Amino acid sequence: MKTYRFYGWEKADVKDERGLTPRDYYDLLSELWCAETCAPRMREKWTPENKTCGQCSITAFLMQDLFGGKVYGIRRPDGNFHCFNAVEGCTFDLTSEQFGDEVLDYNDCPEQFREVHFAKEEKKQRYEYLRDKLMKKLAHGEAGE
Repeated sequence: MKTYRFYGWEKADVKDERGLTPRDYYDLLSELWCAETCAPRMREKWTPENKTCGQCSITAFLMQDLFGGKVYGIRRPDGNFHCFNAVEGCTFDLTSEQFGDEVLDYNDCPEQFREVHFAKEEKKQRYEYLRDKLMKKLAHGEAGE
């Protein structure tokens, strides 16, 4: 099995209706995450080598669309939340590698809600942009290749 650097990858075996796992989506999103999908306040830190930077909430809510489950948030020192997914006993964070060697605490985190996050129109637009790019990629049969 290929090795990944995102939190929970080893047990991210839950499947969506297409039969894809979070690992499959990480591979697909790795080609789609870009400066335009990065949170504006973090864009100066975004690089192709740090592609998950500023992508957490839009990615977590996109994964919730595909797998169900809940989105939770780890409170960061700046007061913002870093979002991740919990689905059927499987916790995974496709964007955790942006923190390098920092160990995040995934326990007892508050649930996050898209209505709150998407109250920011720019975040909703970034989510829709990423979602549309992913759906086009899936429609062209690029999953699992």
